[in-house]
Amino acid sequence: MCGCKNVGGADRAVRLVIGIAALVLAFTMLGVTEGAALGIAAAVVGVIMLLTAAPGMCPLYLPLKLSACRVTRT
Repeated sequence: MCGCKNVGGADRAVRLVIGIAALVLAFTMLGVTEGAALGIAAAVVGVIMLLTAAPGMCPLYLPLKLSACRVTRT
């Protein structure tokens, strides 16, 4: 494991792309500012993706005992 981090580099990159794309869609096409349900859902997904990518930690991985980090052995 990588200490308290459980999201690896590739996983983080995918989360960043999905997070940014979801937020852009929410604000440009899905009507989050008008209170549209689909826009709100997309915004929530985008925020969650960015909040898990930034620190490199996904709380959902903990109970599942998953990790996308590479294990470095010395």
